[in-house]
Amino acid sequence: MDNTASSLPDDWPEPVVPVQSLSEAGISALPLQYIKPLQDRPVLPAPSLDVPTVDVAAFLDGGGANEQLKNLQDACSQYGFFQVVNHGVEASTVQRMRGAWRWFFALEMEEKKVCSNSPAAPEGYGSRAGVEKGALLDWGDYYFLNILPSEIKCRNKWPKSPHDLREITEDYGRDLMNLSELLLKAISLSLGLGEDYLHEAFGGGDGISACMRVNYYPKCPQPELTLGISSHSDAGGIAVFLADDRVKGTQVRKGDAWYTVQPIPNAFLVNVGDQIQIISNDKYKSVEHRAVASSDDTRFTVTFFCNPRGNIAISPATKLVSAQSPALYKPIAFDEYRRYSRMRGLKGKSQLEAMKKNNSASSELCKKCL
Repeated sequence: MDNTASSLPDDWPEPVVPVQSLSEAGISALPLQYIKPLQDRPVLPAPSLDVPTVDVAAFLDGGGANEQLKNLQDACSQYGFFQVVNHGVEASTVQRMRGAWRWFFALEMEEKKVCSNSPAAPEGYGSRAGVEKGALLDWGDYYFLNILPSEIKCRNKWPKSPHDLREITEDYGRDLMNLSELLLKAISLSLGLGEDYLHEAFGGGDGISACMRVNYYPKCPQPELTLGISSHSDAGGIAVFLADDRVKGTQVRKGDAWYTVQPIPNAFLVNVGDQIQIISNDKYKSVEHRAVASSDDTRFTVTFFCNPRGNIAISPATKLVSAQSPALYKPIAFDEYRRYSRMRGLKGKSQLEAMKKNNSASSELCKKCL
């Protein structure tokens, strides 16, 4: 079971207003709670960045696998993200997924609100992350679902419309899980570990966990003042991201600058998450990323997260630890780490930095894991 909810409140600290309802009301100025501090506001337009590409087919047929492992190693150590091509997910599966969820977000607001979530029950329709009272909010709505293990699904949170949404989403989830398992093997090999290392570290036969977040960004009257999703790194293992096929808006940090990702048609963008950074003992870096808003168009994305099982303590791989490269993190159960991240909200990579062995937050959390 996911125990992260046990220490989270049952309700949000303030009434939740779906961003879509504000946008469709035709407001001309952002409410104050959506206006970011000057240093956090996006510079629009931002420069683009050449994103490393990994050909997944090489891991299936063996041809060129060493070259692609080197590409993967460079991408994970220098960028924290890459695009995958020849991934084997049918274009029709992707299009059905997009169509079903665009249908959902086009429903009347009252029908969507039936599926509303809460901090203690995160599955469902929502419009905020984090439970800090008075926190600045992001210009975006979302739908969050647990995919694996099956016993943690909240089955009554599946929308009733469109009627085939659940079937379509589960088909998509199976394909994305297969792709994620292949990527875990490749990342393990690129780190010099056995190909099954990450699979076993994430839970192995007892069940890796997976979840999905569908994001909807309505038109925004002042996109230069806010963000669709604030800067953050993903708390879990890897995230497989399906970009909007019409509107760009994903930005990643490299060094001190932000760049807009230029998606390759029919590719997925893959982010390294915090748990991979911990296991790799900082050889691979989780990428800090965010979403910008637009005054001209709505935007729609889907992210599939492949994560450790909640009760597993994650720590640096023994093979990657030495006198010259001591372990940077104590064992931290993923549920505890995720709970800590949810309480804090989206604040760059500060939650991961707080987990370093010499940090007091890490010591307090890790007492619960041992």
